[in-house]
Amino acid sequence: MKKSLMVIVLGVLMLSGGWLLAADEKKAAEPYDEDTYGPEAPIVWDKPVKSVVFDHKVHTQGQGLECDSCHDELFSQEAGAAQEKKDFTMKTLYDGGYCGSCHDGETAFASNKRCTSCHIGVRGQARLTGGKDKAEEGHAKD
Repeated sequence: MKKSLMVIVLGVLMLSGGWLLAADEKKAAEPYDEDTYGPEAPIVWDKPVKSVVFDHKVHTQGQGLECDSCHDELFSQEAGAAQEKKDFTMKTLYDGGYCGSCHDGETAFASNKRCTSCHIGVRGQARLTGGKDKAEEGHAKD
């Protein structure tokens, strides 16, 4: 009896694992459509601090948000426009502006948590863009 029960439980687990893998493969196979999901390449801001990354795919495909969830009320559609504004600061985010509109700790993780989700650092930016950072250039000379 115990063996039969164990076989049934293992069978259910294996089947559910197969379903999950099939669902992941189906998601991965879906072609990325920039008209629907926004630019595929991540945006890397360099103001007010360098190396802050935003990925449309995480928000649109991953979270199911529509473009008008953020555009044009929180962000204009023009590339680089937000970082040119004087109020594009972490304080504004903490006060509920820009990304902080959703990243409030309830709708999504708070702007003052999980910093490395967005702040990738100079080396992270170099890896993302295929460039070298100053530290890597210094080591290359050694």
